[in-house]
Amino acid sequence: MGYENLIVDKSERTAIVTINRPKVLNALNKDTLVEMLEVVQVLEQDNEVDVVVITGAGDRAFVAGADIAYMQNLSAMEGRAFGILGNRVFRSIEQMSKPVIAAVNGFALGGGCELAMCCDFRLASNNARFGQPEVGLGITPGFGGTQRLPRLVGPGMAKQLLFTGQTIDAEEALRIGLVNMVTEPEALMDQVMSIAKKICQQAQLAVRLCKSAVNEGMQSDIDRGITIEADAFGLCFSTQDQKEGMQAFIEKRKPQFTVR
Repeated sequence: MGYENLIVDKSERTAIVTINRPKVLNALNKDTLVEMLEVVQVLEQDNEVDVVVITGAGDRAFVAGADIAYMQNLSAMEGRAFGILGNRVFRSIEQMSKPVIAAVNGFALGGGCELAMCCDFRLASNNARFGQPEVGLGITPGFGGTQRLPRLVGPGMAKQLLFTGQTIDAEEALRIGLVNMVTEPEALMDQVMSIAKKICQQAQLAVRLCKSAVNEGMQSDIDRGITIEADAFGLCFSTQDQKEGMQAFIEKRKPQFTVR
């Protein structure tokens, strides 16, 4: 796969998508978003990929934000259309059947923080910085920040970050639950790939059903959520992987999962 603004590598059933605009700190313009949408669609159908990792080129930024030079002279209608495009791309990432991990190296501000939040979980290097500084530019977050941030860290903390435009470091992001783990920069990808490998070793239909159950259940009341879980749980018993996994447990050996 060849792209102008992205690099896609595959290793051990994991695809690493690198946003490759280091001269502008990997800022997201329209062309980059369009390429990202295509990559998501391709990787969703790629039977050689079980996990997707998203990161940024260089050690200064994951994604420093949406491209301000591109946005500066947009009309209200054009701004709305750009926001809709960004939300379409990020929602497609969130709705991938496969797990998506954000490997956050450096700045994850504005659209970069929003990109990290649409992934299933986030690992960060200790030089990472997070924030939604849009109010300082006279705008609101446009790619889901007002919706995902309160779901991740709670409405009070989210409003503080949104209203002040405050930037926080990786340790504070860990404390409030925005990231799962903080590492040294040189160890970030090793940690991410270690987790990706563990995911790839599991029964993939079960992993994907876990993801869909969590995502759908989070938008439902608990009674509906329990029904969603029951449906997923029952479906697993129709698979060869369930039979293999339980037989391997009884025989005290590692399972050899084959259904993907």
